[in-house]
Amino acid sequence: MIRLIHAADFHLDSPFSALTEEMAVERRREQRQLLEKLKAAVIEKDAHIVLLSGDLLDGTRYYAETYSQLIDIFSRIPSYIFISPGNHDYYSGCSPYAGMEWPENVHIFKTTQIEGISIPELNLTVWGAAFIAEESYPILSGFKVRDTSGINIMTLHGDLGNPASKYNPVSEEDIAASGLDYLGLGHQHTFSGLKKAGGTYYAYPGCPEGRGFDETGEKGIVSAFVDKSGCKLEFLPMGGRKYEVLEVDVSSRDDIYEAIEAAIPDVCDRDIYRLVLKGSWDQKPDTNAIIKRFESRFYRLEVRDATDIRRDIWEQAGEDSLRGLFLRAMKERYDQAKDEQDREAVVLAVRYGLAALENRDEI
Repeated sequence: MIRLIHAADFHLDSPFSALTEEMAVERRREQRQLLEKLKAAVIEKDAHIVLLSGDLLDGTRYYAETYSQLIDIFSRIPSYIFISPGNHDYYSGCSPYAGMEWPENVHIFKTTQIEGISIPELNLTVWGAAFIAEESYPILSGFKVRDTSGINIMTLHGDLGNPASKYNPVSEEDIAASGLDYLGLGHQHTFSGLKKAGGTYYAYPGCPEGRGFDETGEKGIVSAFVDKSGCKLEFLPMGGRKYEVLEVDVSSRDDIYEAIEAAIPDVCDRDIYRLVLKGSWDQKPDTNAIIKRFESRFYRLEVRDATDIRRDIWEQAGEDSLRGLFLRAMKERYDQAKDEQDREAVVLAVRYGLAALENRDEI
């Protein structure tokens, strides 16, 4: 059985341009600390190999601190490390991969031709390939393992399920035809869970930490156990800062600050939040005042206003129009309602009716 750690899409040295410069520097420092967590996971799981399936770096520009940390930590990982460069950190003569002096336990795939590295003592072959430009043709297409007596594992950066993709489109048919025991993919930033195509197991670990509101929730890496009889996969959260989008219905409270207070989680001081204000309110909310009131509760807070102005639903009942006729009829029903529940039902019907008459999508 092969024990492995599979990670991808660290995007080290991301610019974090949406944050202040001070925060961006801190976030890049925290990204480098993810490498220590990676090493700890390798040691805890006693992994034979580490698969890094592309976009370890965010681009061709990197900081000296990143180089030092990569070399230091990788040299202290007691396992084989295999890197398949992706579209952000593609391999070229000018790439960081070509300019760094890597420890002996690190192998970097350098071409789009799939290469196999044999590890006889593990009865294992590790396959891989690299992006050599920002875009790539389908690398896996037509590949098939010839000798399936041992365990065959591949690391690859590619875009599954999108045949028109410019980023090494991968299909389940290609995976099923490969003869691999496990395919470790990178590029998609959400954990896929363990999947299977034909006799081949595959997974995306997702990114180890979010970098924007398109990468919300818990992020991490995976630990896998692979042999000829199957594969078991475990998701390992990395415990970094999270990006979260929280919708707050301000219609539910008389005080907008109370509505927000009721919606905010008890513990969120390490995370980056976007509050989206929805519903109806008497006036447009002052988003700057809301940020000033609540920003100390978060690492960073952003507020988006998606409310509409609350209005008296009967205010246009006097109109000489279809809308006015509708409102007068419904007001008569409202006044004749037996109890509060019936009145609420009439109000809801009025809101739906007005939305239909005014061709609005929301009530």
